[in-house]
Amino acid sequence: MSGASVAVIGGGVIGASVAYHLARRGWRDVVVFDRMPAPGGGSTGRASGGFRAQYATAVNVRLSLLAREKLRCFEAETGVDPGYTPCGYLWLAGSADELAELQRAQRVQHAEGLAEAAMLGLDDIALVNPAVQLSGVVGAAWCPSDGFIKPLALLEGYLRAGSRLGVETRWGVEAVGLRHRPDGSVAAVDTTQGTVDVEAVVDAGGAWAAAVAAWAGVGLPVVPLRRQAATTTPCDLLPVDMPMTIWVGDGFHLRVRDGRVLLLQPTPGVPDAPFDTRVDPAWVDIVERAAHARVPALRGATIDRAACWAGLYEISPDKHAILGAAPECPNLFFANGSSGHGVMHAPALGQLLAEIISDGSASSMDATPLRYGRFAEGDLLPTSGVL
Repeated sequence: MSGASVAVIGGGVIGASVAYHLARRGWRDVVVFDRMPAPGGGSTGRASGGFRAQYATAVNVRLSLLAREKLRCFEAETGVDPGYTPCGYLWLAGSADELAELQRAQRVQHAEGLAEAAMLGLDDIALVNPAVQLSGVVGAAWCPSDGFIKPLALLEGYLRAGSRLGVETRWGVEAVGLRHRPDGSVAAVDTTQGTVDVEAVVDAGGAWAAAVAAWAGVGLPVVPLRRQAATTTPCDLLPVDMPMTIWVGDGFHLRVRDGRVLLLQPTPGVPDAPFDTRVDPAWVDIVERAAHARVPALRGATIDRAACWAGLYEISPDKHAILGAAPECPNLFFANGSSGHGVMHAPALGQLLAEIISDGSASSMDATPLRYGRFAEGDLLPTSGVL
């Protein structure tokens, strides 16, 4: 196989975004390798499609604001509509402690420029989402510019635009190892179709990213975590513009997508099988009961059990992305660990990493809080059980 200036390992939306942004900055011979036979076969195709800037840390709010700016000009750049629809995110608190956590996060959001984020009382909650049963709810956080995107449209847009700029994506070609120079840098990528000489490598392997890093002798603290999604059969029981609505206490949330209602709630992964993406029938029963109790209109809905699915988050120790070079291997770059925020932050992460690779540092925003070295330095970002 011929050489590449940059080999991107992983053709999901983050890898595609990195490749496109590199090509846009003038990099030539950018090659993406993905073991799937076609686009969308990994985690990108299993994302629920939410987009929000309501986070509890400044760096995540900034990532969302940068991504939102890019979503607004995405179609003009790529020729594909990303489906950004600002229907809002509504976070429902069931206790004073939960409400206080939402308020603390909102102070961070306001400080970073998300001025439209607001706290709501019960009367306003009923106006924003009349379908919700308000028993046990004490207040809410609301942001009308949050909403939804189409993950596969984002992926398609970056792949199309990257291709026009010379990016080559090799589907069904799996990267299986790295070769090194005497100084420890990466010299080549071994694949199932041969070896490719490289100037740099991007690990965009998602939930599988730690295995890629290990080929360079680098310990990347990213682990998979199953997330399940239940879906109703097609129905019109809820309006299509209903906001993403989330109960803070247990993380149960729901949205309308493609004429169905998606029901979601975080759970642990399968013990001793971290990459298992089977759907647990008992979990489907749990979210169905929650939906009936909290959204009475859904008592008339039917769960389409054959259409339920699960995918994998890529979790870092502080639930924030890892972005930039590995100190032990300076031409190996990470775009990993987004912990469930990868699709929505992909426009920002791709641009920032292209800046880091090209210029040595990011210029669109300060990305140093996301550096790989923060774990060894004990400088982890604060985590929130809610946001």
